[in-house]
Amino acid sequence: MRIFPRSAFGQTVFLVGALLLINQIVSYISVTFYVVKPTIEQVNLMLAKQVKTVFIGNNDGVKMSAEISNKFFDATGVELMSEKQAQKRGLDMASEYPMLSRIMSEQLGGKARVRISQSDTLVYWVEPPQMPGHWVRVPLMGFKETNLEFLSFYLACIGVLSVLGGWLFATHLNRPLKELQQAAMKVAAGDFSSHVKEQGSTEVIEVTKAFNQMSRSIAALEEDRRLLMAGVSHDLRTPLTRIRLATEMMSQNEDYLRDGIIADIEDMNAIIDQFIEYLRHHKLADLEPDDLNALVGEVVSAELQHLRIITTDLNEGIPNVPLSHVAIKRVVTNMIENALRYSDGDIHVVTGIDKAKKYAYISVLDHGPGIPENELERVFQPFTQGDLARGSEGSGLGLAIIKRIVDMHNGKIVLKNRPEGGLEAKVSFLLKH
Repeated sequence: MRIFPRSAFGQTVFLVGALLLINQIVSYISVTFYVVKPTIEQVNLMLAKQVKTVFIGNNDGVKMSAEISNKFFDATGVELMSEKQAQKRGLDMASEYPMLSRIMSEQLGGKARVRISQSDTLVYWVEPPQMPGHWVRVPLMGFKETNLEFLSFYLACIGVLSVLGGWLFATHLNRPLKELQQAAMKVAAGDFSSHVKEQGSTEVIEVTKAFNQMSRSIAALEEDRRLLMAGVSHDLRTPLTRIRLATEMMSQNEDYLRDGIIADIEDMNAIIDQFIEYLRHHKLADLEPDDLNALVGEVVSAELQHLRIITTDLNEGIPNVPLSHVAIKRVVTNMIENALRYSDGDIHVVTGIDKAKKYAYISVLDHGPGIPENELERVFQPFTQGDLARGSEGSGLGLAIIKRIVDMHNGKIVLKNRPEGGLEAKVSFLLKH
């Protein structure tokens, strides 16, 4: 179990709360030992002296006369009564305090018992060693037992208010960081339109300025790259089109040469299309709920033209998934075409939901040679191809394009060698964003 939180907000509140707790404990102990305890001991000493005055010149335990007792009560408010009388006056409602009893015993030179009751007035009940079975009733005016409770309440309120202040402070401190995090996530998804408001502490403002500058630079670089790719694509396609027209005018006895040139032109156009597709962004705002099984069925039907057996196992319980239909259709097509290109056996396509029901997935399984374990992550890099066993055709952008599209959908793609042989390509999508 982790006690110390990970977030800066949680850590700030935790540290403020911990420091306040230590401060409250130290304050409570200090007040208890240096204020409350000495006060109680002083009050107990004064009461012991008052009890002693009741028995001045009467150490044999004989009860004073009623006349003297009444005069003493009128002067001090202290009464001496039997236990039966004391019970009628509220002794049964009093609580016994062993610590006060011990201090009183030391002052009176014998075993004494102390009880305290609280009604309108705080009353001390003392059973003196000079006359066991009798109780001295000492009312204390202007002193209430709830004073200690008020101290505890005061310390608790200070602690709660301080933690609340720390929470507000941490919220104010971390709000710009939260906005910065959300903007960074948008930039990672290809949205460079976010501008973070420069607010907060000096350090946070400097970080925000640097982020905004970085975002603008990335946006400018992305725009330059798109213009460059569009220009290259246009400039390349124009001469390719002229070459294609020239080949159509070649004589019939040069058909073998013409077919080869046309094939090369189509390959070059396909490579240019891959470059453009790799640079294209699919924004999350463009996603709409779609039927994953229908999409897979559409792709599989189109791929049957290769005259290969493609079987499907579609889970009918999959809810609609937020996705870009055209982009994910390209992903599934690329996965199946890779399986067709690098294997000779049947292709199996599976859809389903993970055990936690957070992701829906599409898996394409083949019976080819697979990919070495140390290459499974590297093949997603642009212009990178797998082991020679998987062939060396294409530009090396197919899996890079798939990964980019899947990342734009906040999904994940995993390649895994199957124990029985072949490769499994699995793409997972969040059911809810």
